[in-house]
Amino acid sequence: MKPFFTLEAVDPETGARAGRLHTDHGEVLTPVFMPVGTQAAVKTLTAEQLEALDAQIILANTYHLYLRPGAARVEAAGGVHGLAAWRRALLSDSGGYQFYSLRELSTVSEEGVGFRSHLDGSKHFLSPEAVIDIEAALGADIVMPLDECLPYPSEPAAAAAAAARTARWARRCRDQRGPVFRHHAHRQFLFGIVQGASYEVLRRESVAAIAELDLPGYAIGGLAVGEPKSQLLDLTGLCTSLLPADRPRYLMGVGFPEDLLRCVALGVDMFDCVMPTRNARKGTLFTRAGRLVVKNAAYAGDAAPPDPGCLCPCCRRYSRAYLRHLIQAGEPTGMTLATLHNLYFYLDLMRAARSAILDGRYGAWLRAFFTDYAMATD
Repeated sequence: MKPFFTLEAVDPETGARAGRLHTDHGEVLTPVFMPVGTQAAVKTLTAEQLEALDAQIILANTYHLYLRPGAARVEAAGGVHGLAAWRRALLSDSGGYQFYSLRELSTVSEEGVGFRSHLDGSKHFLSPEAVIDIEAALGADIVMPLDECLPYPSEPAAAAAAAARTARWARRCRDQRGPVFRHHAHRQFLFGIVQGASYEVLRRESVAAIAELDLPGYAIGGLAVGEPKSQLLDLTGLCTSLLPADRPRYLMGVGFPEDLLRCVALGVDMFDCVMPTRNARKGTLFTRAGRLVVKNAAYAGDAAPPDPGCLCPCCRRYSRAYLRHLIQAGEPTGMTLATLHNLYFYLDLMRAARSAILDGRYGAWLRAFFTDYAMATD
């Protein structure tokens, strides 16, 4: 049987990596962007549309699926793969970020997280062991342990406590089912999550504690929560320099296209973010020249495609004027077309980055990309 991760190439100038994840639902070529499917669906798109975009892996949200429709119902349907008719690889988060974003509804202790449902106010408690059992029922190929994410800025003592607790919880998740386990008819791989907020010393300690668990892969969490971009890059680079080179590295919740490409150069293999889908639904598209706010009045009569030269289903057929009309009118078709474009852009960007790494020219390719791309200023 093939190893879970194969490292194929490292760019000589930057250290960017190209590899493969070998899951029982197919290979995933890295670097890879993973569309977020919170409710076992990427908003506005079908599984067929995602396959046509060649999305190799998507995410499911443990917190939301635990609350609705419930882990038992998902399990009875054959996991998320069966429920959503998704035939490719799947990653499930642990709900840790939701407990962070809904922290006014939750209480963290060594035993786990107690919280009130944002849906009906009902009370719940999830231990690390319960979370990994729920994720086993969901059937994702890659599962994340319960972790504690803090806002920026956080006090050193609180950050140290959260990072240490995250490591203890990861060990409990591993001990519950092992680093690789089967609940459905396929392997499920447990990753560890590095925390430590904005403190270099805590990040170093967290990497050491998580890497000691000898897990199939490792994630970098607790970033993209309001810290300066320079700090995001510095801490990401620190973590990748310390994590095992023979395991995949996953930067959670990042980000703009330029963030992905710069972090690829730092040795990150996997990314997820709601950025492309959420912005699409609001009428903002990512293009080779930067962001295009297509809902602006300037595009009301613009017959050009959203991104000239783009081969996505939206740009091959439709104009900026039509897309603006749909978004302004609140037509779901507009959200679907914009989402198709943004995800195509992100996925194609990762395909191009991988090709450049395999050719040993990622540094030159990255510089050429930024000659035309206008980065966000906000």
